[in-house]
Amino acid sequence: MLVAALLVLLFCFKGRAGLSPHFLKQPEDLVVLLGEEAWLPCALGAYRGLVQWTKDGLALGGERDLPGWSRYWISGNAASGQHDLHIRPVELEDEASYECQATQAGLRSQAAQLRVLVPPEPPQVLGGPSVSLVVGVPANLTCRSRGEARPSQELLWFRDGVRLDGTTFHKTLLKEGASGSVESTLFLTPSSHDDGATLVCRARSQALPTGRDTAITLSLQYPPVVTLSAEPQTVQEGEKVTFLCQATAQPPVTGYRWAKGGSPVLGARGPRLEIVADASFLTEPVSCEVSNAVGSANRSTALDVLFGPILQAKPEAKSVDIGEDTSFSCAWRGNPLPRITWTRRGGTQVLSSGPTLRLPSVGPEDAGDYVCRAEPGRSGLGGGAAEARLTVNAPPVVTALHSAPAFLRGPARLQCLVFASPAPEAVVWSWDEGFLEAGSRGRFLVETFPASEGLGGQGPGLISVLHISGTQESDFRRGFNCSARNRLGEGGTQVHLGRRDLLPTVRIVAGVAATATTLLMISTGVALCCWRHGKSSFSKQKNLVRIPGSSNGSSSRGPGEEETGSSEDRGPIVPNGHSDLVLDKKEALETKDPTNGYYKVRGVSPPATPNSCVTTLQLKSPGIFNLP
Repeated sequence: MLVAALLVLLFCFKGRAGLSPHFLKQPEDLVVLLGEEAWLPCALGAYRGLVQWTKDGLALGGERDLPGWSRYWISGNAASGQHDLHIRPVELEDEASYECQATQAGLRSQAAQLRVLVPPEPPQVLGGPSVSLVVGVPANLTCRSRGEARPSQELLWFRDGVRLDGTTFHKTLLKEGASGSVESTLFLTPSSHDDGATLVCRARSQALPTGRDTAITLSLQYPPVVTLSAEPQTVQEGEKVTFLCQATAQPPVTGYRWAKGGSPVLGARGPRLEIVADASFLTEPVSCEVSNAVGSANRSTALDVLFGPILQAKPEAKSVDIGEDTSFSCAWRGNPLPRITWTRRGGTQVLSSGPTLRLPSVGPEDAGDYVCRAEPGRSGLGGGAAEARLTVNAPPVVTALHSAPAFLRGPARLQCLVFASPAPEAVVWSWDEGFLEAGSRGRFLVETFPASEGLGGQGPGLISVLHISGTQESDFRRGFNCSARNRLGEGGTQVHLGRRDLLPTVRIVAGVAATATTLLMISTGVALCCWRHGKSSFSKQKNLVRIPGSSNGSSSRGPGEEETGSSEDRGPIVPNGHSDLVLDKKEALETKDPTNGYYKVRGVSPPATPNSCVTTLQLKSPGIFNLP
């Protein structure tokens, strides 16, 4: 009932007074920087009573200068209802909720939240303002911002106005969530181009959007930066060349070291090297290593050395089966590159050009030595040839060698020459009634010897000899086969034994004997003539002279009769020049006289002269020759 009565009275009062008190303007949330002024507006209409401000519900007072609050005051024309609250300078403790109240009218404004922002302090870069780094060595730069910035600040890195990436951010909090310190780390690997560069660390927040900057300068230490040159760059082998090694470094250079192909050049000191060039400089570069306190750097360069061909890889001998493909390769080094050709040994026809010779489907005719030749370069130096043998594996090639004729019932020797690759498994002599590979069998003996020199590419040579003791008639009529075999096949040839006739030898011996006998008879006739000299008449008679050593004793023949040698004589007489057959010396001495020991001597009287002593002798050697 009491509440209802009050409402009735209030309604009646309003009706009598006209407009009721009301807010023309109310405070709103406000953000202000620490140390600046905060202004919270409040305007009332139709109200002339007491107006006051509260802070977090605490009344600040009704006076305009707000005693007890030295940084607080109320401004505006109170008669017109203006009651604005001012705070200057704003401090962190001023952050609160504020209301404007018309106490006599029972009016309260909306609560306005005052937020105080604290800008960040200028950041610090550890090691600044000049930071020393080493080129190529990973490093980090730390930027730190302290203080109670509200809100918390962020740290950014810039170079030449461009924001840098590669940073990490770390925040340290104080009690009650207030920011204590903030750190940002920039990771970088500096290069020589970074020397003297300026980096900026910027701390910014909502309280200070433009941020606060701290700049540092990079001072870089770096190992030597080396350049190496040669003069002249292109040289003939044997000429002198000069190398120049230049370097920039921080701190300064402390030493030089020269090497060639990785091996130190003894006695080389300083940035200059003079040396005589050879072919090795083309593949073994010269290097210069420069050092300082930070590190070292190395540069190398290869000379363009002109030199003639040098053999690097010889062609290898090949052994292939007939019908297969094969190839030879050789390698020559030279500057400029040499021209390589292939020929056969002893020939001039170029079979191929280049480091490889290919021979498809080889045959026996391809066997031999092949030559890889390099022509001298423009310098005219070097060049040469290397060769390799091609052995074609094929069935054996068997050739009959010359064999000396043999006497009946005498020794004989037959020979054949065998070339084969691979080497023959066996060499066999065969004839009508048998065969023999090695050793002896009856009258036959086989021996094998290496040939003194083989044919190029046909494999090793063998000489196989078949010895026959006591030849028979059948040996001269039949052929003897010499055959050889290997894994690829068989080859062979037939050898015939030649026969040596005894009659020519006997005639020669008889002729020599007859000549000697004739000379003896002439001497005897001359002596007889001289003994009968002085007699008045010369008797014509036939004198038969007996040749010592005849086998039939003395016998007489008529003037026209002839004697012939026996056809039953045995035993050959062999000239000394024959080395393949040796005859029994005793047998040769027993050879019979083909004239049977008789010569006919006939005396003829010359014209009668008193003092003449001449006898004409007529000798006749049957079957040999006649002396008139």
